[in-house]
Amino acid sequence: MGARNGTSAVTMVQSGFTGILDVLDGRHNMFLALSTESQPEEMVADLGSRFYVAETAIKTFSVGYPIQSALDGLLTLRREHNLTADNVQHILFRLPTDGANIVNNSAMADVNLQHLVSLALIRGTVTFIDSHDQSLMEDREILDVRSRVELIADDSLVVPEAPRSAYVEITRNDGSKVDLFTPYAPGTKERPLDTAGVSAKVRDLMIPVLGVQKTEALIARVNNLEDLDDIRQLRPLWTV
Repeated sequence: MGARNGTSAVTMVQSGFTGILDVLDGRHNMFLALSTESQPEEMVADLGSRFYVAETAIKTFSVGYPIQSALDGLLTLRREHNLTADNVQHILFRLPTDGANIVNNSAMADVNLQHLVSLALIRGTVTFIDSHDQSLMEDREILDVRSRVELIADDSLVVPEAPRSAYVEITRNDGSKVDLFTPYAPGTKERPLDTAGVSAKVRDLMIPVLGVQKTEALIARVNNLEDLDDIRQLRPLWTV
C-alpha cells in the first residue's frame, strides 16, 4: 500500500494536481480529517528520544499476521526435534480467537494456517513465492499433512500485551509430544530481527526479481549505508 500510494502521488503530480503547504493548519486540516478529538501535540512528544521506526514490526514470513507466531513455533520445534511429515501424527494450534477466525482454512493460500504450517513442516521454510502459490493448496503431500492439523480459537489468549501469540503441540508417531508457546512473533518490537534476519527476509523477496548478484550487492550497500557517498549509487542495484 505504501508503494501504491507513492506511485499514485507521483502520477497525480505528473497530471497537474497541486497541494497545499499548510496541511496541518487551517480550518480543513489533516488532524480534523482523521479524528474529531485529535491531539497534535503527540507528534512532538518524546521527540529525539523515542524513535518509532525501532518499534515497527517486520513480518518474517509473507503470510497473514496471526500465522507468524504459529509458523515460528512449528519451525522451531521442527529444528529442535528433527520433525518431518513422516514422523508427525498430529499438530494442534491454539491462537487468540480473533486471529484464529481470520486464518482458519481460508480460501487464500497466504492466510490459511493449516495449509502454511503443513507446507512449512514439509519444506522447512515458507517463501514468498510458495505462500502465494494457490496451486499448492491442491498438492497431495501438503493435503496429507493438513489433515493432521487442528486449530483451536482460544479466548484465554486474547490479551492486549500479546495479541498475536500461538501455542503449538505436536504429537509424534510414537505418541510422544513436544510443545511451545510463542508470545511474540519474530520481527516484532519484543523480538526484533537482527541484521542477518532482515537480510534473509529481503533475499526471499528480491532474488526472484533482481537476481542473486544484485540482491547481495544491494544488501551489502544498505548494511553499510554510512559509507555511501552518493545515494544515487543505489539506483542501479534496485533496477532490473
